[in-house]
Amino acid sequence: MCLAIPGKIIAITDQLDETFRKGKVSFGGIMKEVSLYMVPEAKIGDYVLVHVGVAINIVDEEEAKLTFSYLKSMGEVEELDTPDSIKNNS
Repeated sequence: MCLAIPGKIIAITDQLDETFRKGKVSFGGIMKEVSLYMVPEAKIGDYVLVHVGVAINIVDEEEAKLTFSYLKSMGEVEELDTPDSIKNNS
């Protein structure tokens, strides 16, 4: 099953223009670089739903935290913690 995982935008890491941007997103402390082109209005501190490396929607902080806790309790976030995420966390 493919899931969209909620995470918090920590930094904008690359920006071609107002639409084509990349950001560092924290998923409970696990950092990943994510494309932000589908959410051009997203800013640092916003929570976004991320599917296959692309932020697809901005979500409410409380809902994001609740959803993430459910996914974590079901064991659905372990795949985020890969060597790639460790490299991006440094």
